[in-house]
Amino acid sequence: MTEFISNYGMIISGAILLIAYIFIATEKIQKSVVALVGASLTLLLGLLPFHGHYDTATGTYVKSVFDYIEFEVIFLLIGMMIIVHIASKSGVFKWMAIKLLHYTKGHPKMVLFVLAAFTAVASAFLDNVTTVVLMMPVTFIIAKEFDTDPVPFLITEVLASNIGGTATLIGDPPNIIIGAKAGLSFTDFLIELTDIVTLIFIVCVSILIFLFRKQLKATPEKMEHIAKLDNSHTITDKNLMIRSMITLILVILGFVTHDITHIDAYVFAMAGASFLLLFEKPKEIYKDVEWLTIFFFVGLFIIIGGFEANGGISFLADKLIQFTQGSLTNATMLIVWGSGILSGIVDNIPYTATMAPLIAQVQHTLPYTGEGHHPLWWALSLGACLGGNLTIIGAAANVIVSETATVKGHPISFMRFMKYGALVTFISLTLSSAYLYFKYLH
Repeated sequence: MTEFISNYGMIISGAILLIAYIFIATEKIQKSVVALVGASLTLLLGLLPFHGHYDTATGTYVKSVFDYIEFEVIFLLIGMMIIVHIASKSGVFKWMAIKLLHYTKGHPKMVLFVLAAFTAVASAFLDNVTTVVLMMPVTFIIAKEFDTDPVPFLITEVLASNIGGTATLIGDPPNIIIGAKAGLSFTDFLIELTDIVTLIFIVCVSILIFLFRKQLKATPEKMEHIAKLDNSHTITDKNLMIRSMITLILVILGFVTHDITHIDAYVFAMAGASFLLLFEKPKEIYKDVEWLTIFFFVGLFIIIGGFEANGGISFLADKLIQFTQGSLTNATMLIVWGSGILSGIVDNIPYTATMAPLIAQVQHTLPYTGEGHHPLWWALSLGACLGGNLTIIGAAANVIVSETATVKGHPISFMRFMKYGALVTFISLTLSSAYLYFKYLH
C-alpha cells in the first residue's frame, strides 16, 4: 500500500482535490465538511507526513502537515472577525453610513454613489461579508423612504464590496492567502493596487448609476427626508464604540508599519482581538466567529499540501510555462483572465489556495527584472477578487445579499445579477490587464 501511494501519490492527491472542488462548487455538502473529509483522506492515506524530518538520502527537509497549514491566514481571519463583530455591536458602522447620507442631500444617484463608496472603503479594511451585512439594514430603510426597489442599491453595493476588498491584504480572503505565500505586506497591497482599484470602482459605479438611472428618482419631499434621517440613537454603546474604533485603528496602523516593525499582520489582529475580549463575554463572541470558514481553510490547506508534496503543483507549473511558451506577458494575462472567470464559477478561496503555491514556483522560471513584486501575484489577486462579481455565487458576500433580499421579498435572480456582474467583471479585468501590462510588462 505504501509503495502504491508513493508511486501514484500525485494522481491520488489530485483526485482528492478535484473531487473536493466539485462538491464545493455544487454545494451539496457544506464546504467546510468537504474540506475536512478531503484533509482526513489525505492524512489517512499518508499523502502528508504527521511529522517533519530530514531525508538523509536527498539531504532535504520533508515538511509535515503543519508546515502546509498557513497559520498566519487562520489567525488573521479569526482576529479580524472578533474585532469587527465586537465593533459592530456598538452601531458605529451604521452611524457612519447614515452620516454619509446627510451629505448627499437625498439625491438618489448621489446616495447610491455614497453607499457604494462607503461599502468599497469599508470592505478594504473589514471583510466583505461583514460589510454587506452591516450595510443591508441601512439600504432597506433608504429604499423604503425613496419608495423604490432596493435591488439596484444591493447589487451596486455587493459589486463595490468585491472591488474595494481587492485593494488590501485583509479585504478579501484570496489576498490573505497571497500575502502569506508571497510575503507581501499590507502596505505592498495598498501601494500596488489602490490606484487601479479606485479607477475600476469609479468607472464601474458610474456605469451602474447610468444603467439604474430610471429607478433613481425621488420627489423633493423624499430627498429632504433622506437627508434628515435620525442618527441620534444609532450608537448603542459609546464606550464600546470608542474602545473598538481605537483598537481597529491601531491594528490597521500595525499592518501599515509592518516594513518598520517586521511584525506580521496576524499578530496585530490577534492582539487587538485579545484586548477587546477583556471587556466582553468571550463565549458569546466566539459563537459569532465564522468557524465554518476557519475549518474550511484548515482542511483546504491540508488537501493542497498533499497535492504539492506529491509533485502536483510542480507538474501544473511546468504545464503553465509550456502553455504560455515561457512568456511572462502571456502567463500574466492568462492568470488574470483565467482567475477572473473561474472565480465567478467556483469559490475563489480554494482556487487561490491552489494557485498560490503554483505561482510561487512559476515566478522562478519566469523571472521579473523590473521594480516591485512579481506581476503574477497581482494578476492572481486582481483576477480572483474581481472575478467574484461575475455571478451571484462568485463570492460569499453575493450569496448573503441574495439570500437576505429574498427573505425581505426582493429576490435577485441569477440572471439579473449576472446582467450587471458580468459587465462589471469584464470592465474590471480589462482595466486590470491594461494596468498590469503598462506597469510591469511593457
